[in-house]
Amino acid sequence: MKDAAEAVEDASNSRAFVVAARTGFTVSGILHVLIGAIAIQLAFGKAPKADQSGAMGELATQPAGYILLWLGTAACVALALWQLSEVVFGYRRMKTKAKLGKKLSAGGQGIVFLALALTFASFAAGQGKNSGKTTSDASVQIMKAPLGPQLLVAVGAVIAIVGIVFVARGMLLSFTKQLNMPTSRTLRLAVTVLGVVGYVAKGIALFLVGLLFVVTTLQARPEESTGLDGALRAVREQPYGVYLLTPIGVGLVCYGLYQIAKSRFARM
Repeated sequence: MKDAAEAVEDASNSRAFVVAARTGFTVSGILHVLIGAIAIQLAFGKAPKADQSGAMGELATQPAGYILLWLGTAACVALALWQLSEVVFGYRRMKTKAKLGKKLSAGGQGIVFLALALTFASFAAGQGKNSGKTTSDASVQIMKAPLGPQLLVAVGAVIAIVGIVFVARGMLLSFTKQLNMPTSRTLRLAVTVLGVVGYVAKGIALFLVGLLFVVTTLQARPEESTGLDGALRAVREQPYGVYLLTPIGVGLVCYGLYQIAKSRFARM
């Protein structure tokens, strides 16, 4: 058993596996760039869904799009497995409290990237679904269950809190602890600016998604809980919505570019 565990640990630290995992950050970055671009289009008129399904739908229409989707699947699986391997083998020299936080974070990210890989695979197989409709349908079903409204409010609150954490991480520059920052002063500044703007915008977007869950649940309209796309469209419908949504879109593009940079500079 010990030999098997050591073999798994060696595999998770192999150069090929780490390169594949780093590609997962690049894939996530490309998705966020597309989502940000769609959000900017939405600010000035009609646009595809401003969420993962919209971004993947855009990828599917490109030449060799389905090849890109399968590559995205493989890269996200690799990154998910690397994050999960950190839960088991990582952070051994840290104190117990700090180690637990790191392991929980790695586990959460592993689950997120595994879900992203499944979504990529679904689109690559030609069975991609509208994530907004899926979210809405799930919310309606949960609403009908015992304690369903309370659960939806709790989900919304958790998402909103995660959004606040993202904003704090950006403002406090704590994301830089995950990076081996480049030696070039100009490049270091560029990565930092992309990270700050990106994390703040991503945090605002997540906070809006969580707020939408809470508001629609309290108003007994769970069918309107349509995830990121619904939250961004709700911003667009507000007075001066175009001036609110455009910076969010630009920020999501910055977050995508930061993720691409992270694929090169992340500590792994």
